[in-house]
Amino acid sequence: MKITEAEAANELMRLAKQIARANRLYHAEDAPEITDADYDALVRRNAELEAEFPHLIRPDSPSAQVGHEVAASPLGKVAHEVRMMSLDNAFSDEEIAEFAARVRRFLALPDDAEVAMTAEDKIDGLSCSLRYENGKLVRAATRGDGQVGEDVTANVAYISDIPQELKGEGLFDIPAVFEIRGEVYMAKSDFLALNAAQEAKGDRLFATPRNAAAGSLRQKDATVTASRPLRFLAHGWGAASEVPAQTQFEMMHKIAGWGVPVSPLLVRCTTADAMLEHYRKIGQQRADLPYDIDGVVYKVDRLDWQARLGFVAKAPRWGLAHKFPAEQAETTLEAIDIQVGRTGKLTPVGRLKPVLVGGVTVTNVTLHNRDEIGRLGLRIGDRIVLQRAGDVIPQVVSNLTREETREPYHFPDHCPECQSEAVAEEGEVDVRCTAGLICPAQRVERLKHFVSRGALDIEGLGEKSIIEFYQLGWLASPADIFRLRNRRSDIVGREGWKDKSVDNLLAAIEAKRQPDAARLLFGLGIRHVGAVTARDLMKRFVTLPALREAAEAAHSCPPHTQVPFTSSEVETPGYGVSPSLDTNGVRSEATDGAGSEARADLLSIDGVGPVVVEALADFFHEPHNVTAWEDLLSEVAPPPYIVETRASAVAGKIVVFTGKLETMSRDEAKAQAEALGARAAGSVSAKTGLVVAGPGAGSKLKQAAALGIDVIDEAAWAEIVRTAG
Repeated sequence: MKITEAEAANELMRLAKQIARANRLYHAEDAPEITDADYDALVRRNAELEAEFPHLIRPDSPSAQVGHEVAASPLGKVAHEVRMMSLDNAFSDEEIAEFAARVRRFLALPDDAEVAMTAEDKIDGLSCSLRYENGKLVRAATRGDGQVGEDVTANVAYISDIPQELKGEGLFDIPAVFEIRGEVYMAKSDFLALNAAQEAKGDRLFATPRNAAAGSLRQKDATVTASRPLRFLAHGWGAASEVPAQTQFEMMHKIAGWGVPVSPLLVRCTTADAMLEHYRKIGQQRADLPYDIDGVVYKVDRLDWQARLGFVAKAPRWGLAHKFPAEQAETTLEAIDIQVGRTGKLTPVGRLKPVLVGGVTVTNVTLHNRDEIGRLGLRIGDRIVLQRAGDVIPQVVSNLTREETREPYHFPDHCPECQSEAVAEEGEVDVRCTAGLICPAQRVERLKHFVSRGALDIEGLGEKSIIEFYQLGWLASPADIFRLRNRRSDIVGREGWKDKSVDNLLAAIEAKRQPDAARLLFGLGIRHVGAVTARDLMKRFVTLPALREAAEAAHSCPPHTQVPFTSSEVETPGYGVSPSLDTNGVRSEATDGAGSEARADLLSIDGVGPVVVEALADFFHEPHNVTAWEDLLSEVAPPPYIVETRASAVAGKIVVFTGKLETMSRDEAKAQAEALGARAAGSVSAKTGLVVAGPGAGSKLKQAAALGIDVIDEAAWAEIVRTAG
């Protein structure tokens, strides 16, 4: 059944919260409460919805997140020179064929061109990067959030698979700097022995080999790590002064030759059929392998093609994880709790009798909304079946005791946090608290989002502190965070707060007085303005006042064209906004004047559609949003948003590509333009600085000639790219 835009927006909100919680528990606390398959299903569903409704991508979209930020830890932090990325997932044969086809399209290769891939088992372990300088191990770090990880150098010294010095055949065989990346894991037999020893001592048991490996590696006392049987398998590399190979397969064999283990199941495939054959072969061996795996990883073999393909938000275009199917489990629904989100949505969460599925203890499951509970006839005490297929959202798929007589569940009609009325707007399935910022749950959630890693990333101001300060009346809006310096004497002496910790917090806050403008915009929680969209907007407008001016102008358009108002726009989060409607219940959209020009300017930005423009316009039209905005900007001074790019002749220009490109795809051309400091646009205007025309160029080429805009061919563009600084 086709999902509506309103349903998609609500589901994306729910998924963002679920995935963020799962990331925190898995990466930061080594205590997952859902299975890997459940997590994969959440991420997959989120990607499907974002692909179908790109204008609904949220500020906290999981698509742009890798791992989880490094929480307070006795281990030091390490900034990765080259970001440690994640991998996108696939679950069907068709997706693998599409992956290969997508690579060909991006590289502008013929449909029958051979694209060799490596294929290897995907170990379920803890990602680790080993930095070797002149062949000697100088630093080891966990992935963390991909940009900053934990320093585990002392700990990996006790992992026998990790050599302290690489063995090369000659003086120049090993690069001066080379980071080997892979997975720290614990063999199944060692895991069982460890848990048996833990049980004998009366200590806590580990849920899975992955948790045991993570907990063992991230120890302040390295002797604890030394007592645990950890192993390591390499699967790639990061920063390198040189890469002495031309293919992935060749490079992995060199790493093995240096004395670092790689998967014995690594092969090179030249067709999608061969990739799938190896996937099935590994699947058949899965139960007998000495370590846990959850799929097979494919990577484009040619390294020059990998470089051209590049990355999306959190994953390489040249790699993909093909996950194995999951399972089902049966348990009892012991309670239903209601959680209130940042936008007021009441989300029911089923608390389960703990059930072990695939080595992970599952204790709760989302029940989505009131209608879903009704559809399944769920009541407390029911026996349920959890769906664990990889291609759907983890959910309760059947109620085994539906026919039994039991008190029905009554979904609340008042917010459990503030007791305000909770209703579902017409056309929506989700029930929302009507209190807005009066509701503490919504206000607290928005403050938490503002200081989160993707936004201002204020270390030391976590959920517990925000709730505490909110309840004390010290925090009500983002600007209040920067006024906490006036509360130093009040904070010192409260439970958990000492002079040093308060000073550290205030220093972290003061360090954000000149925040990154895109992060600040993202932190405001304007609906549909995600982290990527915020960056795109700031690339275009450079300063926040310029963005505001464009948004206000877009809202002030004369009401020449009327666009039907949809229920998905009933609530526009941020700091309480509402849609701009006339008395007939339709939204006014201009077609001329300064406002029309501002709207067109906004819409010319890749990834910005009408819904984003409306959200921005509505945000700045609402007086209390403007008050909160101006209050915040009285406390902070974001510098102009300048993106570091290669020096080039096209920096600052708008470039339009038209006609057939013969040596690259349109996506690759746009990526090149952005890397050179230019902005790729889809249409020619008086503001266009350069047109790159291939064979078959039509009206855009004529328009460029009429406007006197420089036009070059694809070869000349390639020369600009080659000679850029």
